[in-house]
Amino acid sequence: MAVSMLELFRTLTSFTPPRTDLRDAPWDDFVPWAMGQGLASLAAYNLEYRLGSAGSPEWVRHRLLSLYQGMANDNVMKLVNLKRCIDDLEGRKIVLVGGVSFAESIYPHVAFRPVIDVRLLVPPSDVEPLTTWLRRSEFKAEAGLVDRAGAVKVLSDTRTQLFLHGGFFSDKAENEALMARTLPMKPFGPSARRLDAEDALLVHVLLMARVGFEVPMLEFLDLRELCVGAPSMGGVYSRQLDASVIASRAKAWKIERALWVALSVVEKLWPDAAAAVARLKPDVSFPVREVLERLVVNPLSSVGRTEGIKGEDVLRSLLTGE
Repeated sequence: MAVSMLELFRTLTSFTPPRTDLRDAPWDDFVPWAMGQGLASLAAYNLEYRLGSAGSPEWVRHRLLSLYQGMANDNVMKLVNLKRCIDDLEGRKIVLVGGVSFAESIYPHVAFRPVIDVRLLVPPSDVEPLTTWLRRSEFKAEAGLVDRAGAVKVLSDTRTQLFLHGGFFSDKAENEALMARTLPMKPFGPSARRLDAEDALLVHVLLMARVGFEVPMLEFLDLRELCVGAPSMGGVYSRQLDASVIASRAKAWKIERALWVALSVVEKLWPDAAAAVARLKPDVSFPVREVLERLVVNPLSSVGRTEGIKGEDVLRSLLTGE
């Protein structure tokens, strides 16, 4: 029996893929879709080094491996460049958010997780000083560019985009509490920080919801690893999340529906993670669940989907309480 697109996806996004025969898999559909979803590097590694090619066509292996090698180089360049930019800063709090933090904290190899953009969180009063500091590294503000996820500044050195956030909430106390819970990220210098595990998951969901969940499938893979406690690593995110903390902060941040959607998608895509996910899902009323399941969860869980979700503005309001 031929391997389905969903089966191929689950195999090649696993950190411990089972041995299987993939010679009849839908490669013509999967390869371009995986490239667009940020999954090509992990798929390449699994196919070449974990599965011994699994009967895949030679063109598939060559194309994916070239992307893997390119992604490894690109990630290293971005991360080293960022370290150089902020390594000399002392006495500040610069929080690395999302992919730039996840690439080395929940993925076994830095090439597995493309660092598509770099998001940084600083206190509001530090946005302009940091912008000025980064000019030394040729980062300049991109005039007229609006970030749908809420960054107040977007900078670029023509190779890397930096998205600067001065907070994620309208409530000053909530922003200060989030910043106070951050943890040192010493490899990037004395001022570098990362979000605590529960905050990392919730902020990730918040930013996904703000763009109407129009995100690459890679971001749901991030959520999977956070939910299961990053078992392939031995770092700060390699622990069980506190379900009560997740519930209380999701309620305070008004993202319970968004969290339910995000975790439901993870549950559908990777059944092996269902038990870890279920304990973190918030309570949502049955009528709302029915609507979200049909209009959001099912489309987002469709492997191979290339079309966006209709009614994105209404959806964003529904999921973020904005």
